[in-house]
Amino acid sequence: MRVIQWATGSVGKAAIEGILLHPDLELVGCWVHSDSKNGVDVGEILGIEPLGIAATSSMDEILAMEADCVLYSPLIPNRDEVAAILRSGKNVVTPVGWFYPTERDGAPLAAACLEGGTTLHGTGINPGGITELHPLMFSALSSAVTYVRGEEFSDIRTYNAPDVVRHIMMFGGQPDEAMGGPMLGLLSGGFIQAIQMCLDTLGFSADAEIRTSQEVAVATQPIETPIGVIEPGLVAGQRFIWQAYVGETVVVHIAVNWLMGEEHLEPAWTFGPEGERFEVEVQGDPSCFVTIKGWQPDTVEEGLVRNPGVTATAFHCVNSIPYVVAAEPGIKTYLDLPLIAGRAHPDLR
Repeated sequence: MRVIQWATGSVGKAAIEGILLHPDLELVGCWVHSDSKNGVDVGEILGIEPLGIAATSSMDEILAMEADCVLYSPLIPNRDEVAAILRSGKNVVTPVGWFYPTERDGAPLAAACLEGGTTLHGTGINPGGITELHPLMFSALSSAVTYVRGEEFSDIRTYNAPDVVRHIMMFGGQPDEAMGGPMLGLLSGGFIQAIQMCLDTLGFSADAEIRTSQEVAVATQPIETPIGVIEPGLVAGQRFIWQAYVGETVVVHIAVNWLMGEEHLEPAWTFGPEGERFEVEVQGDPSCFVTIKGWQPDTVEEGLVRNPGVTATAFHCVNSIPYVVAAEPGIKTYLDLPLIAGRAHPDLR
């Protein structure tokens, strides 16, 4: 299957690695935002040997290419771009949206799928895995489910996107700026879809109410970070929570806990003795509690070179491609596709 990579940020670069390793996939094109990368060999962008594929910043060139799928991973999604790709006859797999869109939000893209005979699938980790796929998977082992949860506990110092961390996530800024900043809105688009998928699939009341909240922690002493020193009184920790209530009972809980380390914070948030992790919980008969390790690096330095959470997000997209290409046209979620699996190491095939 011929694949085009759209954007070469941290997820995009990792996705190219995965495409090159996947026995059923072939990289045939790459779209880049920066003029400085236009015409550059994709291997040079990744810091590996030349691949003989020149990146392009021309959308028209991408649309004209013969390909089965585009792995679409810009920082901010553009629905018109995705619709054009779908109409051009290329399937789209993406970690930046459309995990479980409403009929209204998905209608233009569903129409583009039908026009192009293509499929759109949103996936990833958070959202796109830990927040809905994994709670639903473990719920299959329980009866009379009353509550599901997916939650992240991460050291944000390992996320090597300094402009995003400082100017979009608002770390190192004033608390009121962070509370009024864009992050809650940007995150809510995907996480509310995750909550809705859990509500609908598990059969919770259609009258369930979704509530969101945000909290910040500030530095009490100067904190050295990859984005510079965070001075006392400035944002050094954030917590975002999305909950679905049936009456006053919480039935779905999704949260992210992002800290600039565990020292010199007020409130004195920590990851606890378990450290960085992802958690999945299902309350029912029987209940289930799962801790997932490995998607966070052992050190900040390792994370800045290659963050396993970023690569896992990318590889979840890559491994979905054969299943999406084989699917009928339309917007397809985990509920519509068969079990998605990775592929064996090249030395073991």
